[in-house]
Amino acid sequence: MKFNHYQFLLENVFKDQAEDGSPLPKFDEILPDKLPPLVLAYVGDAFFSLFVRTKLLAFEQNQVRILHSLGAKMVSAGYQAAALKSIEGMLSNAERELVRRGRNTKSSPTKNASVHDYRYSTGLETLLGYLFLSGHEERLDEVSTALFQFISREMTNKDKNCGDK
Repeated sequence: MKFNHYQFLLENVFKDQAEDGSPLPKFDEILPDKLPPLVLAYVGDAFFSLFVRTKLLAFEQNQVRILHSLGAKMVSAGYQAAALKSIEGMLSNAERELVRRGRNTKSSPTKNASVHDYRYSTGLETLLGYLFLSGHEERLDEVSTALFQFISREMTNKDKNCGDK
């Protein structure tokens, strides 16, 4: 998309307004099956960040710097990619297909992650976004909890291994 077109779209998102000046929604409902994988990943990323931050409160409630450091590490592409691989066996065929669609979508990886890790984490976030928007709360919690447990174990094991050297 050319920058001028992007600017135009950005400026016109809230163009239609109600009588009180508040923006009118363009869509009456959200249909997760019709959303592009990167839109699902956008929502999945936000969900998983909030999930991790909330879970971390069971371990630390006073030091926001500790919470931020742990949270940022836990939602990094590298840990998400490894966590996805660890739970692939518990995913249904439909869930694997969502992950595949997200993983294979054209996107630009960040400078902090390998292309491989970025694609896998995008696939994971696509799945989480779909589950969230579809209202599959029980399954979303099951998958997210398994991810959190795997990542926290991996982080603990890395810390133990670093101390042995």
